[in-house]
Amino acid sequence: MAGNFWQSSHSQQWILDKQDLLRERQHDLLALNEDEYQKVFIFFANVIQVLGEQLKLRQQVIATATVYFKRFYARNSLKNIDPLLLAPTCILLASKVEEFGVISNSRLISICQSAIKTKFSYAYAQEFPYRTNHILECEFYLLENLDCCLIVYQPYRPLLQLVQDMGQEDQLLTLSWRIVNDSLRTDVCLLYPPYQIAIACLQIACVILQKDATKQWFAELNVDLDKVQEIVRAIVNLYELWKDWKEKDEIQMLLSKIPKPKPPPQR
Repeated sequence: MAGNFWQSSHSQQWILDKQDLLRERQHDLLALNEDEYQKVFIFFANVIQVLGEQLKLRQQVIATATVYFKRFYARNSLKNIDPLLLAPTCILLASKVEEFGVISNSRLISICQSAIKTKFSYAYAQEFPYRTNHILECEFYLLENLDCCLIVYQPYRPLLQLVQDMGQEDQLLTLSWRIVNDSLRTDVCLLYPPYQIAIACLQIACVILQKDATKQWFAELNVDLDKVQEIVRAIVNLYELWKDWKEKDEIQMLLSKIPKPKPPPQR
């Protein structure tokens, strides 16, 4: 593992260009508009979060799984793999990479079945349709598409250092941490280095908590503030979209519009 973010595969291969990202999405954006596309990804980030919590995973593992999910679809259409299959596959892979320990396949499937039945029945009328063999096959495909670049640097560690440097209290860290979690429902993890995301989330938290005294601290940071403001805008736009979204009423319609994978050939 590269001890330095700038020498890592995350920095060198997985900080993407916004125009490239939009170009890769063109096929899916024929079926969904940009807001609908983001809503689909908010929904599946929520699915990954719920599965991770029920499996008692650390937030770092859940965040890495969400980044894998977003990276896959940054290079592939939604029709390549059903997102409902990719979500648990990302969790399985992230738990290995983050050295959480291997989740048993049968436990993963049974958690998926119960979560779809109890937490997401408003989105899926049928039961969870996949079995262990589907997830293991999907894992190979995911590894290939990630180009085996599996180490993900998250904003949590720089955030801890920044709050410490600022000399602020727990309330600020708690709120900033939650905003970092929310940022996984945007594209910022594909477009910006984690320390810039941490600074943007901290800035939003300071505004919410009305910490005007921190303005000088931000002004003295040696960082590209234009990039930080782009991240702030992306997260604020997420909150605007989220505020008016009636997920339980809309999600079945959105899922029905997703381009579907072709059924496998009958053997």
